[in-house]
Amino acid sequence: MSGQDIIDDTTGDYDRLETELVAQDRDASRVATADIDEATARRLVGDLVEDDVVTPIPDQRILVHEPSSKPFESITQLAVFHRGWQAATDADAEDD
Repeated sequence: MSGQDIIDDTTGDYDRLETELVAQDRDASRVATADIDEATARRLVGDLVEDDVVTPIPDQRILVHEPSSKPFESITQLAVFHRGWQAATDADAEDD
């Protein structure tokens, strides 16, 4: 590039802006899963049991997430997993 073209070239700026906007869009579309406390987890899992999404296995002390067939010993881990699973499922549905 010659003298004035070098000064007027904004390709690098545009690429940085585009990368930042894509990252912001990605962050905005993500569901927060790390902020689940014990009480929220119990409420969510209770609702999932009522909706037949989670099946308790009392003699083994586990909860099975039926859509994914994953077993969990922790209510909080199950709640975090379900939120992430649901977000991924919703994102897949939007893509179709």
